[in-house]
Amino acid sequence: MHISSGRWGYGLFLALLTAFLWGILPIKLKQVLQVMDPITVTWYRLTVSGCLLFAWLAVNRRLPAVGKLGRKGAGLIAVAVFGLMGNYVLYLIGLNLLSPGTAQLVVQIGPVLLLVASVFVFKERFSLGQGLGLLVLLAGFGLFFNQRLEELLTSLGVYTTGVLTILLATSIWVFYALSQKQLLTVWHSQQVMMVMYLSCALLLMPWAHPLEALQLSPLQGWLLLACCLNTLVAYGAFAEALAHWEASRVSATLALTPLVTFLAVAAAAVLWPDHVQAEDINALGYVGAVTVVVGSALVALGPSLMAGWRARRARLAQVQ
Repeated sequence: MHISSGRWGYGLFLALLTAFLWGILPIKLKQVLQVMDPITVTWYRLTVSGCLLFAWLAVNRRLPAVGKLGRKGAGLIAVAVFGLMGNYVLYLIGLNLLSPGTAQLVVQIGPVLLLVASVFVFKERFSLGQGLGLLVLLAGFGLFFNQRLEELLTSLGVYTTGVLTILLATSIWVFYALSQKQLLTVWHSQQVMMVMYLSCALLLMPWAHPLEALQLSPLQGWLLLACCLNTLVAYGAFAEALAHWEASRVSATLALTPLVTFLAVAAAAVLWPDHVQAEDINALGYVGAVTVVVGSALVALGPSLMAGWRARRARLAQVQ
């Protein structure tokens, strides 16, 4: 069983860095999608990240040993590849129809779906604290969508299609996450990600149009490069944060990602109004966004909170 290094300050910094990078990512992607299609953007992100990881692992002589996989491992690779590829492409299709903040907030349902799936697949426990967090999260979504709730429930317009597409992308991501969790018993996380990135890029190649990059403005070209590096650096910081801090606390910190997106969009709309539009959300919607974040954090910290509560009760019982 993995034990964190105890350098919680460094782990917190890396978790916050990950939240920041993931928070600003949809803003950059939104600009690139004005010229390039979602499949091509995804192909570039996966190809650049995969090639850089391949070079790093090759230099350090840590390329994955395929012989360790076996038939079961090959099946897990296939599920993970299609899960990751579907998530990346569908997320960008949904982002094309929604604002960055809305897309990033809907993604918060992903860890909850993973938690529920882990209960059935890995027989993990679902605590009372996590159940409370789930209720808070659902209430937050209700508040966030207060302006568009009737549209979401009664029609299939652009907004509803975007939300459903992001939900589908998040659901498919769960299959990738479950498969990766098993693959980590055979390969290191960097080895798994390299194989995932390059395999997905190879499968997407027939539908990608790399020459679309020539149509980008200089600013959009730099943003595309930043999106590619963001994929690599953010996941690297996330993996390293887990090495120094408890997974539940890292997950709770990453729940801040949507708030980072909303703040970044607000700042960008003021600084670059010709490129970025402010979020069209009322005050109740922002309250809902914060509530979703609180709910996500409670879901992540549920077991730790319940364990601490039981320990305090046990100490009080001993004193009495």
